[in-house]
Amino acid sequence: MGAQWKQAGREANAQKKGQMVVKLVREIMVAAKMGGADPELNARLYVAVEKARKSSVTRDTIERAIKKGAGLTDEKIVFELVTYEGFAPHKVPVIVECLTDNRNRTAPEIRNIFKAGSLGQPGSVSFFFNHSGVVEATHADPNRDAETDAIEAGAQEVEPLDLDEVPAGQKGARFLTSTKELDAVSKALKSAGWTIVASEMRYLAKTFPELDEAARKQVTDFLNALDDHDDVHHVYAAMK
Repeated sequence: MGAQWKQAGREANAQKKGQMVVKLVREIMVAAKMGGADPELNARLYVAVEKARKSSVTRDTIERAIKKGAGLTDEKIVFELVTYEGFAPHKVPVIVECLTDNRNRTAPEIRNIFKAGSLGQPGSVSFFFNHSGVVEATHADPNRDAETDAIEAGAQEVEPLDLDEVPAGQKGARFLTSTKELDAVSKALKSAGWTIVASEMRYLAKTFPELDEAARKQVTDFLNALDDHDDVHHVYAAMK
């Protein structure tokens, strides 16, 4: 029995890794489609490629995804971004972004996850969030003035990154901007010597419901079920 359990664990890990690679490749294709094939000129693509490399996605796979996304091959990009809204258990607002080639397949599957989750349900929740551009970056100079760089780059707000997200001896900051200015702010920060870790549009929760440990676990299990779906790209929840 133990050997079977170990084999099942290896198969589950392999499946997880396969799902992750698929999602990374889709992000590369969409980023290349939206901003071009040059990572130096396309901050979203640069970040997507770096994530793929760190996850051991092969160079050939990355290059094929870039070319396909940028329209440099005969293959057509058929993925579209579809957003679903609803509540996790305990009325926690959730927004789910999917990259799908068949919304008629994806929509009922996402609805079924909401129904299967205890007390989870679809519903309009976008007013619980701000849709913003987010740039997360680090700087080799730990004394770098992030606020000055934010002003010069055109960012609206700046806040420190958690210490565990910043390499030792460096400065980390999260820059918030309008979705329209995201690319321009990313390029300006890169020119100022910041290393871009993330450059993307996100739904940022305005408030966070109070949850005890049991409720938090129930919500986390529900969010993990959503994230495990092959077509799910991002899950945003009003939970710290």
